[in-house]
Amino acid sequence: MHIQRDSYLELIRSVTGKNVIKVLTGMRRVGKSTILKQVQEQLLADGVPQERIISINFELMEYEAIRDYRVLDEYIDERMTHGNKYFIFLDEVQEVKGFEKVVNSLHAKGDAELFITGSNSNLLSGELATYLTGRCYSIEIFPLSFKEMYPYISASTREEKFLTFIRTGGMPGILQFDDSSIAKNYLLDMYQSILLRDIVQRHSIRNVDLLKRFMQYIFANCSQLFSAASITRYLKNEGRRLSKETIYQYLDAAKEAFLIHGVPRFDIKGKDVLKTNEKFFVNDLGFRALFFDNELDIGQTLENIVYLHLRKQGYEIFVGKLEEKEIDFIAICGNEKLYIQVAYLLAEPATIEREFSPLETIDDNYPKMVLSMDPVNRSRNGIIHMNIIDYLLTESPDKR
Repeated sequence: MHIQRDSYLELIRSVTGKNVIKVLTGMRRVGKSTILKQVQEQLLADGVPQERIISINFELMEYEAIRDYRVLDEYIDERMTHGNKYFIFLDEVQEVKGFEKVVNSLHAKGDAELFITGSNSNLLSGELATYLTGRCYSIEIFPLSFKEMYPYISASTREEKFLTFIRTGGMPGILQFDDSSIAKNYLLDMYQSILLRDIVQRHSIRNVDLLKRFMQYIFANCSQLFSAASITRYLKNEGRRLSKETIYQYLDAAKEAFLIHGVPRFDIKGKDVLKTNEKFFVNDLGFRALFFDNELDIGQTLENIVYLHLRKQGYEIFVGKLEEKEIDFIAICGNEKLYIQVAYLLAEPATIEREFSPLETIDDNYPKMVLSMDPVNRSRNGIIHMNIIDYLLTESPDKR
């Protein structure tokens, strides 16, 4: 099943024909290859001849022989005729050591429009960044949102569909399975593959069991303030030791593989980004559900869903600190800013006060929202209250 990711396709279409390399990044199996195929299908529909499209997926064995950058350059050059424009698609290009030399050369010649994907957030670092600063347009591909999954979830009500999404997450591959246990095994295999290929092998990590325990701790405590000291204490209680240096190595590796996202805190009063106690969010809740009950941890789960929703729209996210109070999200894009609080239910006066009062103390005119599962609208003092399902299904403009 191939879902049309219209928001991404429109974004790519807007820069097709422009003199920039289109770079799609994101976790393995998140749908990058499918999007590349859909872009190629659109080019063919627009009249581009098939022979002007060169597509290579480096995860396929048939292309193993051209994983050397010199051989790759020769392979592409043999298929190009001088004077014609080509569209070149290089999928999972990080498998080619020195790929940036080929990309730079092709871009410099000006005969080709390049589309590349990679499962490593550092794809644009190192030599590629040095060669091509200002000449790349990067798009991060996320798992399917609730709105994208909605038509494919077999449940009779919105609430039941949302519960299913909470349990399964949004990896496109799970839609091929009707049996939830088979889907869970599929997710487990995928998670272990990402862990081993993109973290253990890439970063030469020796203690795989310790890494797995570390990742489960991060999953368990997603949407909560994190400190190296807290995980050190946790592992010490389990009879294991992990240095702060290794903790940050694991965190960086997990972020590079797009398994998790780190969100720094921002002191609203001091107008400064804080260097301690950031929050981490899981890139797909289906992976968290392999080890923990997302429904039981509904507060964390809802916050994680809203984070991914905001990121997919192109916002830069911070956790807000206002003296002793916390704002779940400060979402920024250019001159736009949005403050958001996320709660399960506003059932008690104390809960209502906890969610609304921090927003009421912020002295600016940017939009402020409280999201919860309540069907009743509790908006007050200019702060919008909205049902979270309504919010996730509302048409949202892309901020990128």
